[in-house]
Amino acid sequence: MNQDIIVGDEVYWQPEEQRLVFSTHWQGRQVPCFITQHRLEHLAGQQLPDEASAILAFEQVRFDIEELVCERIEAEAFAPDGSISL
Repeated sequence: MNQDIIVGDEVYWQPEEQRLVFSTHWQGRQVPCFITQHRLEHLAGQQLPDEASAILAFEQVRFDIEELVCERIEAEAFAPDGSISL
């Protein structure tokens, strides 16, 4: 568990983009974050055929996702809109 960032509890599926959306709080600001279905499947080590399985997998690898987001923030790898994509 990473103490530098806090990943919020709300996670949403965006079917058109095939990704999950969540927010992270870092240094007092909210950073929108995205993780693609492909990346999440790789982290979880399984196929994720629907929204429910993707959200469950997100919870199972939450700490890994926090670490990846932290690495992106430290590298200042923000998109032009200020978001982080995994």
